[in-house]
Amino acid sequence: MTAALMAETGLDEAVLCKLVHRFYSKVRADQMLGPIFATRITDWTPHLERMVAFWSSVALMTGQYHGRPVPAHTPLPIDAAHFDRWLALFRATAEETCTPAGAAHVIERAERIAHSLHIAVVSAQARPDAPPKLF
Repeated sequence: MTAALMAETGLDEAVLCKLVHRFYSKVRADQMLGPIFATRITDWTPHLERMVAFWSSVALMTGQYHGRPVPAHTPLPIDAAHFDRWLALFRATAEETCTPAGAAHVIERAERIAHSLHIAVVSAQARPDAPPKLF
């Protein structure tokens, strides 16, 4: 399946690594998102490696990522505007970095991920003591 996705989208580990590094460079410089990340991430190397593994798993079905993104995001001071900004930066970076098919592929997944995480964050903010809902 991974080989078929790579052939169909033009994505591979090198492209995803470039995408992740370029994207998070923009995030770190962003006035809205940068401060949120700056207070939580001091060593970017492990975070970027984890994000490359995440996008490899999401985009190419490699199974490299074994984290739990929902609990990592629910305590953050973020709302819909933050997700919109994240998506705008991600879309632009994907279009700069990937083939058109690859950009469409990762953008579609990023939109679904942002939607799910936003629902989980809203749920956690409404009831911090309850498990987040994803529906």
